[in-house]
Amino acid sequence: MPHSVASEGSPASHKDNEVLPDAPPATDAPNGDQKNEGAAAEKTTAGVKLEDLFDDDDDDDNEFPASSAPVETKTEEAPGPAPVQVDTETMLAFYQRLFPFRYLFQWLNHGIVPSPDFGNREFALTLQNDAYLRYQSYPTADLFRKDILKMNPSRFEIGPVYNRNPRDRKTLGAGQLKPLAKELVFDIDLTDYDDIRTCCTKANICEKCWAFVTMAIKVVDTALRQDFGFQHILWVYSGRRGAHAWVCDPRARTLPDDRRRGIAGYLDLIRGGTSSGKRVNLKRPLHPHMNRSLEILKPYFAQTTLVDQDTFASTEQAQRLLSLLPDKGLNDSLRRKWESAPDRSSTNKWADIDALAKTGKSSTLNPATLRDAKQDIVLEYTYPRLDSEVSKKMIHLLKSPFVIHPGTGRVCVPIDIRNIERFDPLSAPTVTQLLSEIDSWDADHPSNGAAEVPEGEGSVPNASDAGGSRKLQDYEKTSLKPYIDYFRSFIASLNQEERDGKRERNEQTAPEVKSESMEF
Repeated sequence: MPHSVASEGSPASHKDNEVLPDAPPATDAPNGDQKNEGAAAEKTTAGVKLEDLFDDDDDDDNEFPASSAPVETKTEEAPGPAPVQVDTETMLAFYQRLFPFRYLFQWLNHGIVPSPDFGNREFALTLQNDAYLRYQSYPTADLFRKDILKMNPSRFEIGPVYNRNPRDRKTLGAGQLKPLAKELVFDIDLTDYDDIRTCCTKANICEKCWAFVTMAIKVVDTALRQDFGFQHILWVYSGRRGAHAWVCDPRARTLPDDRRRGIAGYLDLIRGGTSSGKRVNLKRPLHPHMNRSLEILKPYFAQTTLVDQDTFASTEQAQRLLSLLPDKGLNDSLRRKWESAPDRSSTNKWADIDALAKTGKSSTLNPATLRDAKQDIVLEYTYPRLDSEVSKKMIHLLKSPFVIHPGTGRVCVPIDIRNIERFDPLSAPTVTQLLSEIDSWDADHPSNGAAEVPEGEGSVPNASDAGGSRKLQDYEKTSLKPYIDYFRSFIASLNQEERDGKRERNEQTAPEVKSESMEF
């Protein structure tokens, strides 16, 4: 059933190879009469390549092979999903009817009254022809929504808050436009686990390998809260094979790049490639963060690494495991045992390490050294593998929550950290599914249609309803509702802290009022 779209949102037509110009002045809307500029001028910003500013999760949507094409597989790997092409009409209907513009504004604005926190924020639009339109900014949520409907981008990224309006950068002197704030962000991508996941590769994911993302989120979230004192951490599904963290505390947003590098380094553990020898070699006694992480990760190692992935089943991985053990005599005994039983499972091979160590066949074995090596192995196969470059620079652009992933058609929905174990990326709603859910709901409830207001404007009485109950907004008719409700509760908590902080600062800076006696 076709989905109706308003004429005001009709996308502007663009030539296939057109590179769009910079944003126009804030008083003018983008239009097709602007003079085009060369692509090279937009490829760098202060010496940083444009492609380095975007999250890596979407770099190659050709990783989705056609079902009929040969696919590089591992053990009984299912073929990857075919690329999903979201047509412009469907995308426009999503922006008009479902995208939470008002709540995204409140999140980035840190309140309901427009402020420079939103007005000086950079947005970068990826248009339907893959051209980038950078340095966009919007003083209000309504103008933001209007421009997105006009441009109908396939997605958009969020950048930093600048000291001046980023649209004006060409009228400013060199070095006058400076980033002031941006959420501290982290990126987890399952392709970084390809050397240890046996169920899927590249863009393919399943419940078994998504466990790597789950355990990574747990470790990173715990460290950010307990070791750095951050509270407002929004985790968002990337729409395909990973997750992003947005640390939104006021203190996190104003961190300079050197502090961001420090936090990224604190969380960085896996070093080098798979052929570079031991990738985890920690000093003892372990840092409290590593001790805590081990306790979180041990159950995942037992289930995900040893059972679900059966990581050490292959001869190559078994040899890799042996190379990480510290005693030659023990290694020789294990090698002989495993060569005599080539089908031995990873769980049994891991148990064999302690079993053969207890036999005393190796006179050089140090039990403490073996214990430490096993702990390092658990961490090497389960500890978060972060794209730390994403976290180190305030100017890095990251895909917005709630946009559509162009390769899967799935919405980049928030992940409720309280129910992280229950999150299923393959159940995240797709744009076509959501629009169909609206049609189905409207067909079943003909007397209670959509409210005639933009999303997020608030309750609207239903004049046709004698009880005065409001008409539902379109997202409330769909499986997107719990994700937007969670986002709203996150924003409410964050903005409450913003208000409390401003009130506290005002009280601290208020002039002292001397008390004087009153005479009657």
